[in-house]
Amino acid sequence: MKINKTALFLVTFFIALAIAFIGYVFPKITANEKQKPVLPIIGNDQNHHVSAFSFTNQEGKIITDNDVKGKICVVEYFYATCKGICPKMNENLVTVYKAFKGNKNVMILSHTVDPLKDSVSALKTYSLRFDADPNQWMFLTGDKKQLYDMARYSYLINAEDTANGVTITDDFIHDKHYTLVDGFGRIRGFYDGTNVDEVKKLIADIRLLLTETNP
Repeated sequence: MKINKTALFLVTFFIALAIAFIGYVFPKITANEKQKPVLPIIGNDQNHHVSAFSFTNQEGKIITDNDVKGKICVVEYFYATCKGICPKMNENLVTVYKAFKGNKNVMILSHTVDPLKDSVSALKTYSLRFDADPNQWMFLTGDKKQLYDMARYSYLINAEDTANGVTITDDFIHDKHYTLVDGFGRIRGFYDGTNVDEVKKLIADIRLLLTETNP
């Protein structure tokens, strides 16, 4: 059977064109999919980032925002003498800590809300309850105003109405939520630290962030 050369040329041309089109478009689609954030970016606008800070950890070492740059951080506020939600929150953080122990890209920042009582030595003693590696799970103290300003304006943590039966004023932060911060200093989630299912979700979300490129 005689093959029409013109028809053969057209078929070959369109096949080559289709292959070229797929080769051009598909990588772009894949790249765009990779850039999509796996978790929402939370804040008043897309430009909300955690502010610069300087606190002291349980080893007496000054820790700044530069020390956590590029790392995923789980943030909480507590105080060592708390008999209410704090013990439960920190027990649940042990689960998070163990899930990522040794992973240099994941850190836990536990800020005291009572820096007058929670000295460096007090936080060191408290941290030993959880066998916390000070390089990965930091118990932080420092200037009270900066601690509270970071809670309210950077980590977007709000105060509960009561704690241990005492009415809370603007001078006291006490909240059951963890804040998840990505390596670019953006808020990516809030989790009830007293709820086991929420803690499991936090662990899953951290794993998602570890696979995420910068959206």
